[in-house]
Order: sequence, then structure tokens, then C-alpha cells
Amino acid sequence: MFGRSTVAALATLAVVGLAACAPEDQPVGAPTPSSADACSKDKLALKTAGTFSVGTDKPAYEPWFSGDDPTNGKGYESAVTYAVAKKLGFQPAEVKWQTVQFNAAFAPGPKKFDLDVNQVSISEDRRKAVDFSTGYYDVRQSVITTAGSKIANAKSIADLAGAKLGAQVGTTSYTVLRDVIKTKQSPAVFDTNDLAVQALKNKQIDGIVVDLPTGFDMTAAQLDHGKIVGQLPAGGQAEQFGFVLQKGSALTPCLSQAVDALRADGTLAKLQQQWLTSEGAPELK
Repeated sequence: MFGRSTVAALATLAVVGLAACAPEDQPVGAPTPSSADACSKDKLALKTAGTFSVGTDKPAYEPWFSGDDPTNGKGYESAVTYAVAKKLGFQPAEVKWQTVQFNAAFAPGPKKFDLDVNQVSISEDRRKAVDFSTGYYDVRQSVITTAGSKIANAKSIADLAGAKLGAQVGTTSYTVLRDVIKTKQSPAVFDTNDLAVQALKNKQIDGIVVDLPTGFDMTAAQLDHGKIVGQLPAGGQAEQFGFVLQKGSALTPCLSQAVDALRADGTLAKLQQQWLTSEGAPELK
């Protein structure tokens, strides 16, 4: 994830380009995406025949979902999920949602879902426990605060050195805070972004590290006088969110094929323009 927030965002999107992320090697026995028949609806390796079982956490945060309701097709991740389902031959009524805690989605072990969508960043470490589809969103991390705070006018990563910053546990945002920003004070760690926002309101921390779309939502809808300090450099290989599947799932190559088709036909870019934003976030050098 990575950043996740609670209240409806007013954001509309100008997005970074979509970079393909090569899927991991196909599991033994997986269908070959080059064969259209292998990925036909009746051949898909599903938990329940005829049902597309999708997991996500609750609350389901803006702008990835809308109104804490994954089933309505609103919000970027909900919309992408239904677009993928359609590519694979499912009607909206055949998509069944279940609640799956963020960290549980990519923990080792069997899964009750066919796929999970919850701002989970693709990483080689996580690939040891689960499969990922190709990436459906290129991620930039950001730092947010409130107007008048000690970091409100920061222009560089160095300007953040003396700040007390926080992030949600288990997220790429926390990893970036720890390994890239490297503040002198130990990072504050929170179970949820809601708790991080409350800590910022209480002036227990100076700012929060979250993914950029979530940062826009937090500053617009959750914080009084919220402010995007800036977005962090992309660095090397682009961070991407991907759908999570059980390790070795035979569904993985077919799901990746559907995501790649949505990228190629412009659907992902169109949905990002509808639901997300990256305007008004200066680069922190």
C-alpha cells in the first residue's frame, strides 16, 4: 500500500506513465497466457467455480475505494478489479468481496481469495510467500503535514532530517521513511493510517509518509489545513501495486494477461485520470 485513507477524496488525476512489471516465473502447471482458451472463464483455477473471489481490507480507503464499499465499482482499485473481472468473462454480480487484513494478504499460507487488492507493493521478498500479477499502478511516495508545521516549507529530504515522521507498519511508506529519508529521530509506526493522521492532528508527529494519492486524500479530506510537502524521488525500478494471489496459483498468468491488456488499451490510464491525482506535489530533492 501503500498509503491508505478513510474519507472521500475530491482528487482527479494526472498520472505517471505505466511501466510494465515482469511477472515472476509461472508456477508449474499454470496455463500459458499465449493460449486464449487456457484463460477462458471455464478453465480458470478459482476457489469457487463461477465466482471471482476478491479480498481487501476494511475500511476500504479513498481514493482506492469509495464510501467504504468495494462492491460499487467506484475508486481506482474497485474499478480496476471490475475491469479485470470483465476481461476474464465475469459479470459484476459474479465478483464476491471478502475482508482480508492488509498484512494477512501477503503472509505465507493458503488463501481463501482468488486475488487480493489493497495497495500492496510488488517486492521480491513478498514473492517468496505469494504470487503477484503485473503492476496495475506505478507508485510515488509523499510526505504530508499541516500548514505551519516545522516541515511545511521543506524543499529537500535533508530538510526533513530533524522531523518526527510516521508511517503505517508493514508498508513501503515505512521502508522509505526508514531507509531513504533517514530522520534523526526514530520513525513512529502505526497500525493504520487513521492512527497516523490522529497523531499528526495531536502534534505527536510532524508529518506522515504515504503513497501520493492517499496523501492527497488525507490533506483534502482528513486534515484541517493539510499540505503535501512533496513527493519523493522514484529512485531505480518503479514501485508498483499488484494483485496478490496464493503462491503458485494457476490463475496468476491469466490475471497478469488481463492487467496487461487494460494497460495496453488505455483503461488503466483512464481510470487513474478519473480517480487519482499527482498535481501540486513538488519533488523533494
